[in-house]
Amino acid sequence: MNKSKSNQSDGSVRNYQAKLITPFAVLGIIIEEDWLTDIDYLPLDVQPMAPQGYLAKEVCRQLQAYLVEPTFKFDLSLHIGGTTHQRRVWQAIQNVSSGCTISYAEIAAQLHSAPRAVGRACGANRLPIIIPCHRVISKSGGLGGFMNASDGNPLEIKRWLLRHESA
Repeated sequence: MNKSKSNQSDGSVRNYQAKLITPFAVLGIIIEEDWLTDIDYLPLDVQPMAPQGYLAKEVCRQLQAYLVEPTFKFDLSLHIGGTTHQRRVWQAIQNVSSGCTISYAEIAAQLHSAPRAVGRACGANRLPIIIPCHRVISKSGGLGGFMNASDGNPLEIKRWLLRHESA
C-alpha cells in the first residue's frame, strides 16, 4: 500500500492513505490494517491524495456523502483508542443527531463527570466528523472550544460543520 507522509507541526510524520479536499480543510485519512484510526484537519493548500486501498476509498465516499447530506449515517470499521472516560464521552456524542447540539455540561451530567473533562475528551478525539465533537457547545450556547483551541481556524471549521448540519 502506498502511503503519503506529511510533517505535523510537532515534527512527527503521519502516514495518510488519502487526503480529501473539503470546503473547510483537507482531511488526512489514516488507516491501520482494516481500521480507520485518524482523521486530521490539514490546511486547504495541502495537495489532495487519491485513496490508497478499499477502506480509504470507502472512508472518502462516506465523508463525501456527509458533505452532500449532513444526516448521512457513517458505517465504518473504527479503531477507537482512549481512556474509558473518553470512550464514554465519544459514545454520548455519537448519539447527538446531525443538526442538534449538546453542551459540555449536559454530557458531564449524563456521565457523572465534569465539563472540563468532557472538553478534554473532545480535544482527544482522533475521528472528527465520524465522532462529531463539533456538536458539543458551551452551556451558554457559545461555540466553546474545538480541537484544543478556543479561537482561530479550528473554530471556523466548527462553525462550518454546524452551519452545514443546520442547513
